[in-house]
Amino acid sequence: MPKIELETIPQTNRTGYPAPFNEDVQGRWYRRLGPSAGLTEMGASHVVLKPGAWSSQRHWHVGEDELLIMLTGQAVLVDDQGRKILRGGDVCAWPKGAENGHHLINESDQDCSFICISAGDNAGGSYPDIDMIWGTDDRYRHKDGTAYPETQRPA
Repeated sequence: MPKIELETIPQTNRTGYPAPFNEDVQGRWYRRLGPSAGLTEMGASHVVLKPGAWSSQRHWHVGEDELLIMLTGQAVLVDDQGRKILRGGDVCAWPKGAENGHHLINESDQDCSFICISAGDNAGGSYPDIDMIWGTDDRYRHKDGTAYPETQRPA
């Protein structure tokens, strides 16, 4: 059946970010939709941000397109163009290779939720505000290529 029952998919706030970069995303709870739906050509997640939480560190993807659909509540999109409030029904897109670091911050006093979809080659990406990148091995590294100890991007 094509309908995805969200409640049947485990929700987690797991991150592989090394300290202190992991602290800002502790209030991010997500469900990976792709594996439970049998999707193999794209990633998709249902994300809930608690008040004060970040969706991620500000980042961009080398080889993946990314689409975000805001469902409920509001969050602030922070990217290279500045800050913009997103509300339910708003849609954002970032083409692969566009070096426009982005993330959402829930600055409201209520939860917000969105769907994030990605497609393409996970060839890595960068975090412009911090000393961190990732590559095809899914390891977080310093920008000089040195790996952070025991960190790995969540599957």
